[in-house]
Amino acid sequence: MYYELWALLLIPFFAGITVIFLHSIKNILWLMTVAVILSCLTGLRIYSSVTLHGSLFAGNNWLFVDSLSVYHILIMLLIYFLSTLYSLVYLKVELTKADFGLKQVKIYASLWCESLAAMTLVLISNNLAIMWVGMETTTLVTAFLISIHVTSFSLEAMWKYLLICSVGVAFAFMGTLLAAASAQGLHIPPENTLLWTELLHVAPHLNVHLIKFAFIFVLVGFGTKAGLAPMHNWLPDAHSQAPAPVSAVFSGFMLNAALYCIIRYIPLVETATGNSGWALHLLVLFGIISILVASAFILMQHDLKRLLAYHSIEHLGIIALGLGLGGVGVFAALFHILNHSICKTLSFFSAGRLGQMIGTHDMRKMTGIRKISPIWSIGIFGSLLALIGIAPFSIFISEFMIMKAAITNDNYTVFVLFLLGSGVVFVGALGHAIPLFWGKYEGDMLVQKAGIIEYGIVGFVLTILLVLGLWMPSPLHTILSNSSNIIGNIQ
Repeated sequence: MYYELWALLLIPFFAGITVIFLHSIKNILWLMTVAVILSCLTGLRIYSSVTLHGSLFAGNNWLFVDSLSVYHILIMLLIYFLSTLYSLVYLKVELTKADFGLKQVKIYASLWCESLAAMTLVLISNNLAIMWVGMETTTLVTAFLISIHVTSFSLEAMWKYLLICSVGVAFAFMGTLLAAASAQGLHIPPENTLLWTELLHVAPHLNVHLIKFAFIFVLVGFGTKAGLAPMHNWLPDAHSQAPAPVSAVFSGFMLNAALYCIIRYIPLVETATGNSGWALHLLVLFGIISILVASAFILMQHDLKRLLAYHSIEHLGIIALGLGLGGVGVFAALFHILNHSICKTLSFFSAGRLGQMIGTHDMRKMTGIRKISPIWSIGIFGSLLALIGIAPFSIFISEFMIMKAAITNDNYTVFVLFLLGSGVVFVGALGHAIPLFWGKYEGDMLVQKAGIIEYGIVGFVLTILLVLGLWMPSPLHTILSNSSNIIGNIQ
């Protein structure tokens, strides 16, 4: 029994319940921060155990962690740690507003911790049905974070998110049932029918037609939550209306958690179909569609947070494309998950603080932001450059590796479409970024001072993006290689 897995799940869960009974804003934020820090320490302990001993099991094998899941766990905890620190700065400003007080802080902190617990459940579940429950729970607990500031726009975005994602997750539920049906007659104990490790063991004998249908439902269902086009409609509204730390968690990790659910099905389907590439072709299709759709919308955006939302769609498409290309594309896709997560987190942090200072996210009114906040203007400008693949940021490296995978597989059509979409994004995003940073600011010329946490966050993230673009640490390469092997590294 590995109690670390239970601790990783229960620490944020009980913290989210406890904050409801606190009556001091300071104590609420303190408990929220401590819970995230303890989760981070537990995650590092789990990483160490996986490195030394391999896969971990708990709870009658219903909880399970391997290199693939611990890699996602570390990214999740990094995003939550940064977002929690940022929340302390962001909420300090929000508390000066009349509609934000103790009640809102309680709701925010409670749902913040519970969303961490729900995403943890997704990542440590060996049972595909429990993984689905975790994903559905993330929808329910994060929906109310979108409308923490109650306005007609935030309520509309919340309901749109709830309805579309609930329908998507219902599709994923059908896929889960079909996956269980594909294993009928294989003499698996009923309580183990949906254990991923059991299904992987008997994958060559799964019913091919049922597992194919299962993957279609799973791809559409969880793909809706991941923001893959054309199921992405909820994402721009939710990202633009949610508080900046919530948008950062949405884009920085929740989309990854949904994609993780799809990833777990890839080796099952590919093994069952004789490594035919059937599932991979679908991922390539949805990846290309997402890149092209996002590129078109990026050109016409005026709201900074909506612009970043469409970048999320683009980059989730890039990840899906890399997974679908197989081989080095899988390694690159997993690396891109890390790069996109930390970069998008910084971009939403920057957009949120600049929005607080200026009072709008309309980029036509935010030109010349370097004169308002030097540190956050560097944050948004640097993150936008990274998002469009400027060298030597690490996103350039992972995108280059994905293009290499396309050429290696002789997928020249995919290569051209990827270049086309990326080129449009490059031109469109740069057209927004240059006036945003270098333009003439027409508002009040009051420079906003930043604290040490703000400088630390911006400096840390940009440093990581630059370092990973020049050098990959050995532990990171090892966990990426091990994770790629779990998915299959199918050519």
